[in-house]
Amino acid sequence: MPNDLAEIAEKARSLSAKQKTELIRVLIADLDGPPDDDVDQAWALEVERRHRELKEGKVQAVPGDRVFEDLRSRLKQ
Repeated sequence: MPNDLAEIAEKARSLSAKQKTELIRVLIADLDGPPDDDVDQAWALEVERRHRELKEGKVQAVPGDRVFEDLRSRLKQ
């Protein structure tokens, strides 16, 4: 690790948990790049589509606890 990066890491370790959390948020946001303006609209359309499919009986809802149980089972394999 270059010296300046090691210094930054050392300073980051001395931060409070709250400060570390905020630093992580800032760094991740920087890596993610600028927000996509169409994301909210795309999600709204997806929610409407899924709701319509539920109402029309095209799909059936699965209880959340069953979803997580299936997921845990798959992760153990």
